[in-house]
Amino acid sequence: MSTAKTFRLIPALLVLTLPKTTTFLFAQTTVGTGSIVGSVSDPTGAAISGAGVTITNLATGQVLEAASNSCGSFNSGALVPGLFKTLISANGFISVETTVTVQVGNTVTVNAILNIGQRKEVIEVKDSALRVNTEQPTVQGVLNDDQIENLPVNGRNFLDLAQLEPGVQIQDAGNFGSGKDGFSSISFGGRFGRTARLEVDGIDVSDEIFGSTTTNIPASGIQEFQLSQSSMDLSTELTTSDAINVTTRSGENNIHGEAFGFFRDASLAAALPAPPGLSEPFQRSQYGGRLGGPIIKNKLFYFLGGERTLQHERAPVLVAPPFQQYSGSFSSPFHENDLMAKTDYQLTR
Repeated sequence: MSTAKTFRLIPALLVLTLPKTTTFLFAQTTVGTGSIVGSVSDPTGAAISGAGVTITNLATGQVLEAASNSCGSFNSGALVPGLFKTLISANGFISVETTVTVQVGNTVTVNAILNIGQRKEVIEVKDSALRVNTEQPTVQGVLNDDQIENLPVNGRNFLDLAQLEPGVQIQDAGNFGSGKDGFSSISFGGRFGRTARLEVDGIDVSDEIFGSTTTNIPASGIQEFQLSQSSMDLSTELTTSDAINVTTRSGENNIHGEAFGFFRDASLAAALPAPPGLSEPFQRSQYGGRLGGPIIKNKLFYFLGGERTLQHERAPVLVAPPFQQYSGSFSSPFHENDLMAKTDYQLTR
């Protein structure tokens, strides 16, 4: 009899939003974050320098301020993925406001043309949901929280969703070495899964020996993750082949959460391999939930998440004819707990 029991605890993370600066000199998209870049010009196409750029996170109320440089360009710096409102204004021009979605590992472009008029007037520009990323050379894809929540995944391994991207396959890390049962690795474009890098909120959780993950994450605690298949982007850091950048959920000004329970039985699914004339039992229960919200509005936020997997199974041992009478099975249960706690604090505006 073999019993696999694992317990994974994601340590509490303290995320500090650093004080604002008047200009961003070296700001760019990094691991676990996104960014907003753009330019400001007048109707003739001439650059407007010194234009004020106010970027507001609609979920947490975080406000960042920047200014366009002498070329009319601006850069937000690293932003936690989410929905942001961008207000661009300058003296003698009508202000422009637009709302954009920032994804992990991606740069969003906001180019504003300001018309002559009163600064207090604001024109709202509707952003297109479908856009071409002209800022980065990577071959990549991002799976958001809607896909993670609504697409069926057998076993609730969030990495299984990576197979939605072309050329991606999941490999069982249990085939790489002992003690890796329950963990996964990802193969891009036929390359071996040992070379992939996996980072969670900018922290490398790759197994340096076997190439798989070193920890599992509650699927309900994932906001989105990016799959990058290019070595031309610095956000892939230590790898020259492929990388997965995961960003976890955070608390917001509104309380949000969920509770769930899933059950699977052999009587409701395809039969497992078994000796002739026999059927092997199988049951899996998965349940958990998440909760996030404010401790201090616009300032301090919390997020808690957890899942438990309880699986009962008999693994078959099949012997080929003419010795099939020696076939049998053995008990192979699997238990796993995934817990996560996260705190976000904004020091200043």
